[in-house]
Amino acid sequence: MQLAPTSAGLTAAAVSVVSFGTSGAFVKPLLAAGWSPAAAVAARVLVAGLALLPFTLHALRGRWDVLWRGRWRVLGMGLVAVAFTQLAYFAALTRIPVATALLIEYLAPLLLVGATWAATRRRPGATVLAGSALAVGGLVLVIGPGAVQAVDPLGLLFAFAAAIGCAAYFVIAARPADGLAPTALAGTGLLLAAVLLLLAGALDLLPFTAHFGEVTVLGQAAPWWAPLLVVAIIGTAIAYATGIAASNLLGARLASFVGLLEVVSASIFAWLLLGEELTLLQLAGGALILGGIAAVRAERPAAPAPEPVVCLA
Repeated sequence: MQLAPTSAGLTAAAVSVVSFGTSGAFVKPLLAAGWSPAAAVAARVLVAGLALLPFTLHALRGRWDVLWRGRWRVLGMGLVAVAFTQLAYFAALTRIPVATALLIEYLAPLLLVGATWAATRRRPGATVLAGSALAVGGLVLVIGPGAVQAVDPLGLLFAFAAAIGCAAYFVIAARPADGLAPTALAGTGLLLAAVLLLLAGALDLLPFTAHFGEVTVLGQAAPWWAPLLVVAIIGTAIAYATGIAASNLLGARLASFVGLLEVVSASIFAWLLLGEELTLLQLAGGALILGGIAAVRAERPAAPAPEPVVCLA
């Protein structure tokens, strides 16, 4: 039995959210062992792109014209959605707390609502506005109320740039596929992003340090490549491929709101795998985010509102 597009999209989004949520628990051992954040991200993106390469080639089946027609989506995914977003986020972390940077980056759904409002000159429905308020309130509770504070203005600017990159990810993923499968878009975009990140490291634009000895994973000694493979395959390759598929089926706005559950998923995995505290406040925040997603999904506009257009030319 074939799932309806919305049901299939929500299923893909759920897989993406859970996959992305595993990242923190398996990147943390690398960072604790001496890996710099930029080196860890470059490695995970490169390994993920290589892991998807056979699936990318199978999806293309030698139809390189499909890749050429979708070149702006590939460039946008690799340069903007992955590399630019990661670079902006890490730049923000050098100046502001992690919680504040996360809170600002995950305001991407509100940017999409505002962009659609500006593009169509039509105010979003009451359900979308209510859903936005619920989702942001839930996000604050999950990340922590302490994230809302006055901090370095340049750090805030970098975090806002990461939010724009995050919003661009959903918009690019939701564009008409024109024969370019989600796995092919994810695989080529990740490889392109890896090249850019490694180049940034080679030019000393980012601190690149790595430790190739044993690391501690879930209380046990393990080779450095073990957590890297987990975060690259599950937390990156599968996460991006299913996330792109979800955006293509759900549209950028709804997919971005569902994506907010990544912070809930990450908190749950940190609790299960790392023993970090999971508070009732965070669970309440997760419930508010779910309420916000339900409200956004419930909107039935009179005519389909076009997604905001991102010019990649």
